[in-house]
Amino acid sequence: MSQHSIQQLTVLDLVPFGNPVGDTAFYALRLSPPHWDSWYPGQFVMIRPADGSPERLWGRPFSICKVTKADIVLFFQVVGRGTTALSKLQPGDEVSVWGPLGNYFAVEAQTPTLLLAGGIGIAPFVGYVHSHPSPWDIHMEFGHRMPLECYPIDIINEKAVVEANLEKSPDDRQRFLGKVERKIQEHAEGLVLACGPTPFLREVQRFSLKYKARTQLCLETRMACGVGACLGCVVKAGKHGQSLTKEGDSELFSHMQTCTCGPNFWADRVIF
Repeated sequence: MSQHSIQQLTVLDLVPFGNPVGDTAFYALRLSPPHWDSWYPGQFVMIRPADGSPERLWGRPFSICKVTKADIVLFFQVVGRGTTALSKLQPGDEVSVWGPLGNYFAVEAQTPTLLLAGGIGIAPFVGYVHSHPSPWDIHMEFGHRMPLECYPIDIINEKAVVEANLEKSPDDRQRFLGKVERKIQEHAEGLVLACGPTPFLREVQRFSLKYKARTQLCLETRMACGVGACLGCVVKAGKHGQSLTKEGDSELFSHMQTCTCGPNFWADRVIF
């Protein structure tokens, strides 16, 4: 089946994580299994309720946590109308899903790998650590503002070492970023993967360029279609693997859709 084909999947359950903090709530959404030949960690799906409401015409992108023969699991945070609608789903409801979309994370079995996640950016790493051939070589630094029980950290900790860093103040954030910089320096000869808010990814990119660490950034760019048709998620990236060291030559860079050319870009080849 084409990855662009829309499938109707059934909600199996919707599990809240932690207690809501104000209007902020987190959920694991488990759906009936999609008819895919394969998928890889770092890819995503577009999803929308299948009730045909005009305000729900556009889907919302979600990283794939994991897929089994019995289900597909997505993890999301309520942040607007689309995710609010998803948070009201009941078992038996149907949703429209298309995917798996985008490229995927690099996997190097014999290479020490550093995972850097900020907030909801933890979601794609669930599948990554559980499918990795050498999870004992993985270390994760996780920065979060909500209580730790709001995130699926335990399932990652089953396979890899995770250090959680609570951010409650600007000082906490600076301490976390200092730790991220040290870890990137330590993994300069390894592999670094990062997912989280754009300001966080910019800092990861800066450190990665400083220490010449091979780093992939999973961009959390707004998307509407997920298949490259709407041109709403473009970023500036190097043609043919050109790095940022040559960004002055406009002929070496072009605007690329995050949904079809990403969402994972090498840190030295993207400007965002």
